[in-house]
Amino acid sequence: MGSFILAFAFATGAVVLAEMGDKTQLLAMAFATKYKASKVMWGVFIATILNHALAVAVGNFITRFDSIQVWIQGLAALSFIFFGLWTIKGDKLEGEENRTTKFGPVATVAVAFFIAEMGDKTQLATIAIATRFPEHPVGVLMGTTIGMMIADGIGIIVGIVLRKRIPERTVKSVSALIFILFGLIGSAEVAYAQLRLSPLATCALVALLTVATGVCARMIIKSDE
Repeated sequence: MGSFILAFAFATGAVVLAEMGDKTQLLAMAFATKYKASKVMWGVFIATILNHALAVAVGNFITRFDSIQVWIQGLAALSFIFFGLWTIKGDKLEGEENRTTKFGPVATVAVAFFIAEMGDKTQLATIAIATRFPEHPVGVLMGTTIGMMIADGIGIIVGIVLRKRIPERTVKSVSALIFILFGLIGSAEVAYAQLRLSPLATCALVALLTVATGVCARMIIKSDE
């Protein structure tokens, strides 16, 4: 039961962070200017359940290959650093908010979200989380779905009511920092526990990753200035 709650809590928190400044959060803000917030949230919920169920299935399937477990865990850890850098960069809408269907607001939002989420940061993060907790796919799915609902609910409120009071750069920076910390901690765990590196070698590896991540983050920030 404890590990299920951990998987649920980790998935919820990670997806809330991943969704901050993400394209689908921007999409929620855009749709909230057209439709009632409740209809937008229902559309988000339907799309997330379908999309993240697919992501959890993929992540769970990958973990069945015992011979590459170390590589899977290593890549999953590094992916969190990548997601942190992606969060700093942010996303932009490319016309998804103009997508329409003949079935009403909920279906319109669900279709747009499902398509926008394919290959997006939160879907890839869900795959990575599923590889971290392969024994609790339901907990991961529940957590990532609730995380999306929380983040997009915040997005709608911030976008419509409080946007001028909360600097977008601050939200992105905090989310990115936490993601990168997850990645560095996970990398250290893999290096020490799985690859059997010495404490000194593990610290050196983490330091190298930290420096490389800092350089990449600086380059991204400068390119946006």
